Parts: sequence; structure tokens; C-alpha cells
Amino acid sequence: MRVLPEVEAALAAGKPVVALESTIIAHGLPRPDNLRVAREIEATVRSHGAVPATIAILGGEVRIGLDDEALEALAYSGEVAKCGVRDLPAVIARGEDGATTVAATSHLADRVGIRVFATGGLGGVHRGAQDTFDESADLGTLARTGICVVCAGVKSILDIPATLERLETLNVTVLGYGTDTFPAFYLQSSGVPITWRVDSPEAAAAVVRARDEVGAPGGVVVANPLDEPMDAALHDRVLRESLQAAEAAGVRGRDITPFLLEHFHSGTEGESLRANVRLVLRNAALAAEIAAAL
Repeated sequence: MRVLPEVEAALAAGKPVVALESTIIAHGLPRPDNLRVAREIEATVRSHGAVPATIAILGGEVRIGLDDEALEALAYSGEVAKCGVRDLPAVIARGEDGATTVAATSHLADRVGIRVFATGGLGGVHRGAQDTFDESADLGTLARTGICVVCAGVKSILDIPATLERLETLNVTVLGYGTDTFPAFYLQSSGVPITWRVDSPEAAAAVVRARDEVGAPGGVVVANPLDEPMDAALHDRVLRESLQAAEAAGVRGRDITPFLLEHFHSGTEGESLRANVRLVLRNAALAAEIAAAL
């Protein structure tokens, strides 16, 4: 495991650091937008008072923080594995490149003492999970990792009520940032209420500190709704068409999310991509402010 000197120095000095995932770079955005947006995310973290630590595996080595050369290599490589926690040992042992999911990023960030992580959206319980048992490993990892994850909720392609039920069962604290309902990624609200609300980075940081004091085992999710959501009618139509297309194509398991997101991108004529970038930048800014408050 190699920690970028800037990140290592910040952690040693007790300065704010924000972990960033790398799947958005390798798998979530088209080229060359992926490299441009990755740089914008890191710049946003810096401009809000924290040090960015993008996490990835390069040549079988875990990297906590990427310099610009490594960021560019990740963005333009065509052979990058998508890594959850279970995939890390195989990718490392084989000396390959890997982009970290929410679960893997949370796990690795926690190992080096990074307390705050910014991402787009969490994984969750998939529709029809009562038959398929299809549930993101993000949830189980957050149950045992004491990290604060800032996100825009979960994507509307998932079963949002079931996802919140699982987070409750797993003792993961969920906070609505300036909202009393859980956001649905492209939409400001899923309509599903959540118990706890905070309205400032300091209030979110206070919850994280209290979690530490009582020794609660799970993480803290700060659900930050998008300020300029996608048109609801367009969203609902494209979601319906995308789900029908996935069923017709027999797409299942870990392939379902990229399949549906590609349909969203084409079906909304790029509006979903613009919303995706905007929400990630907003989450990076808020995560930096929470890290500074801690």
C-alpha cells in the first residue's frame, strides 16, 4: 500500500483528507470527460479546505492518493478491474489495475485513517432482490467501517425503501443534509422519509464524533440531494424503458447498473451525465467541509 506523500503528511498532521473512489474514472464516465472530471473533483476538495485522496490499484499496488500521472494512466487504461472488497486480493496478487467501488474505497480509506469519503451514490438493494438476493456489498462494508460517506442517496434504479431498511438493520446512521426525505441520485427526493436531518457540515461532524464516542460499529451516510434535479417526467420514462430493456436483454447482477446508466445517458441525451458530474462535485465540496469540521 502506497500513500501519496501529500496525503500521508496531512494525515500525520491531523489535517482534513477526503477519500475519492476511482470507479467513476475507469467505468462511470466516458473519455475524455473522466479525466477532466476527476481533476475537477480533486480541485473541488482542495478549494473547500481538504486534501483529496483518490484510491485505486495500479500494477497490483494499492494507491491512497494519485498524482496526475497516475490519474491519467487510470483514466486511459482499457484494462481496469472493477474492485469491491472481495476483488482486492485477486487484483493485487495478479499485479493488475483496479478501480475501487464505494465498498473498497471505504475499506481502504478506513485502514489508513481517512474519516470522510465523497462519492456519487451508494449501491443498495436491487429491485426483485427477494428472488435474486442482489444487494450491493457497499451496505455490508458500511456496517463495519466507521467512515462518513457523502452521497446523493442511491440511484432510482434500486429498491430505495428496501435499501433504507437494510441500512437500519446494519446500524448505519443515515442523515439527510438539508432534507427530511432520502434523495434518489438524479432526483432530489425519493419520497421516502428519513429520521435524522442535519443542516451544516458542523452538525454532520458532531454526529460522526458522537458515533466514535459511543463506539457504534457502522458508518455515517450523509445524503446530499442534488440542487438541480433531472426533469421527473423524463426520468420516469427513461427509467421504465431502461428496466424493460435490461429484462429483455437478460442483464443481471453486477452488470445491471452500468447497463441502466448507459441507457439513462442515451435516453436523456446526456442530461443524466451532467447531473452525475454536478452531484459528485457537490458531494466533494460538502465532504471537504465535514472533514475540516472534524
